[in-house]
Amino acid sequence: MADIDIHDLTDRYVAVWNEPDAERRRTAVGELWSADAVHVLQPPKEMLRTAEGLGFDRHFLEARGHHALEFRVTRAHEEFVAPGTFVFRSRGNTVRLHNVVKFNWEMAPRAGGEVAGVGLEILILGPDGRIVSDYQFIEG
Repeated sequence: MADIDIHDLTDRYVAVWNEPDAERRRTAVGELWSADAVHVLQPPKEMLRTAEGLGFDRHFLEARGHHALEFRVTRAHEEFVAPGTFVFRSRGNTVRLHNVVKFNWEMAPRAGGEVAGVGLEILILGPDGRIVSDYQFIEG
């Protein structure tokens, strides 16, 4: 396993969701995740019910590979960050156990105020230090 600074890793992870430049986002996705990495989302129950009501199965919760990951990051950026409404940030509680990294993030109003969303991220790292599996639990 590559010797990595886990705080730098999580800072770069959170930064990619806030990155306004599409090319820098694309580059960051390639640097953070392995080529065949998977991002699995556990959304809030309301979102899951809505998606199931529209006929989506649970496969929409999974993004695999750089192209799908870049699409997911870009959509989140367009929805929450680009309008100037929110910013994502780490809660600074990163821990590592072998090749597993765990931390919480939050989505806060850019202008200040109460946190609008919180999530738990569990990352499984490959030998090169890039993410091979990314499990995201949106907690509220």
